[in-house]
Amino acid sequence: MSIRVDLSLEDKRIPDAKAIFTTIWVLAIPAVVDNFFQTVIGFVDTLFVSRIGLAAVSAVGVSNAILAIYFAVFMSLGVAANVLIARSVGAGNLKKAGHIAQQALALAVVLGIVFGVISLLWAEFLLMLMGVEPKVLDTGVIYFQIVAIPSVFISLMFTLSSIQRGTGDTRSPMKVSVLINLMNIVLDYLLIFGFAFIPPLGLRGAAYATVISRMAGSLGLLGYFLNNKQLVLEKTGWCLDKNIQTRLIYLGSPAAAERLVMRVGQVLYFGLIISLGTSTFAAHSIAGNIEIFSYMIGVGFAAAATTLVGQSLGAGNIPLARRYAVMTMAVSAVLMSVVGFFLYLFSSFIGGLFTQDPQVIQQIGIALKVGAFIKPVLAVVLVMTGIHQAAENTRLPMVVTAIGIWLIRTTFVYWLGIELGWGILGINIAIALDNAFRAVALSVSYRRGGWLRYSKVESLENPAVA
Repeated sequence: MSIRVDLSLEDKRIPDAKAIFTTIWVLAIPAVVDNFFQTVIGFVDTLFVSRIGLAAVSAVGVSNAILAIYFAVFMSLGVAANVLIARSVGAGNLKKAGHIAQQALALAVVLGIVFGVISLLWAEFLLMLMGVEPKVLDTGVIYFQIVAIPSVFISLMFTLSSIQRGTGDTRSPMKVSVLINLMNIVLDYLLIFGFAFIPPLGLRGAAYATVISRMAGSLGLLGYFLNNKQLVLEKTGWCLDKNIQTRLIYLGSPAAAERLVMRVGQVLYFGLIISLGTSTFAAHSIAGNIEIFSYMIGVGFAAAATTLVGQSLGAGNIPLARRYAVMTMAVSAVLMSVVGFFLYLFSSFIGGLFTQDPQVIQQIGIALKVGAFIKPVLAVVLVMTGIHQAAENTRLPMVVTAIGIWLIRTTFVYWLGIELGWGILGINIAIALDNAFRAVALSVSYRRGGWLRYSKVESLENPAVA
């Protein structure tokens, strides 16, 4: 099922609130379910690997840390493809949408091959750069090369999913994600531990399960892509188009930089948290894993905002784009606040599910209670980022994220958590201040029309009018 905003430049009608809410809901919920399912499966996957041994867990952990950089690049291409396709679909130019999709896929293949070659030639160097222990190095290299050399399938999955979302289809990526993650669980069990005529392959089995699942996911998404009625595909569409490739790279680069900025920032303040002791770091990590379930809501609604706002701008209908932006943000904030409320009420109980250490449980409770108040603010950050990206303004979110996490979060983690001795409370206040800064900065940009700075439709309406 695809959703397209079909309003011409002359037609400035705005659907009623109920229709807008329904559209947002239909687009956002599959994305939320997709994220939720991937997170749950990630826990199960880690559980299987942990039965092999600590060396295997370390090998997977370090490999995933490197792959996170790969993901940042592939996801940024997905963001660019989503935005440009949504704009074209909104304008009713399905031929252009198809052409952009073909160019994005071609670039995805090239990037996937490049990162695959890097993984083949410099796997050991990359793992050593991460500071991996010698006893884990050999195992890590084997696992990393198996999962990373076929990076083209990772790149294709990210790009194909984003293309579908750009046309308003969030259900197809969800279906594929659920199926391949279930496949991954079954293959993990069969290949890691062996079954009947299948010998136990250990960590190699976990790697093969991941690769096979990604291959299946790429094929499934490719099938949906080829049958997408919102895309007009032509044989000549695969020929190199420098203009489209330049736009994809121009839009995607800041999005990639934003994710890399976040990763580097996490390394900086994680080091500070570790200095507070094992129990504090454990409490922070566990609380983060719990709160990720509320985070998925914001991510899902941000994806919906990017598509709907992008299609509205493509149709030249800024008032409709604004309505979608405001309502998506409002619904996301309410839902995340509800989750935060339950985390606040049952913080100690939830912490007790992960550990029996009273000190760690208490600190988890503090983190979840402070985090409960951040939830609506985080919703604003996530959705506003999606709104800016829809208007092709990917630079501001990158700059705001860099200032927020490197300067505000890291500084206040050190001052409040270490210097003032507030520990986990200081850490979470620092996180709240970072999110508050980003929410205010992005909201001010939206209010003043800065989100439309790079949009070709900004002249159609006074952007200062909310």
